[in-house]
Amino acid sequence: MIHGAPTFFVRDKKSFVTYVDDHHSDGRLALWCAAPPGMQRGLVRANPEQLFVPPYVGFRGWIGVRLDRDPDWDDIERVIREAYVAIAPKTRAAQVSG
Repeated sequence: MIHGAPTFFVRDKKSFVTYVDDHHSDGRLALWCAAPPGMQRGLVRANPEQLFVPPYVGFRGWIGVRLDRDPDWDDIERVIREAYVAIAPKTRAAQVSG
């Protein structure tokens, strides 16, 4: 956990996903996820109803994914997998993406 939010780590060192529920009364149920380098802006622009730039980690290129807007769960799985691959060492990332 980071600041009371369930957070998932690669090798207990680097976080790649955080689950947040109404963070500072923002009204969102969401995941904050690492994103592939350079992808944040395009992803958020392509789907602003579902994706957003989260506070605290947005400056690192992370995306927020709303869970309270009837998400496509296959898309959620893909976003989580890509978050892991973005943070994991190359050998670990290859096991997931290969």
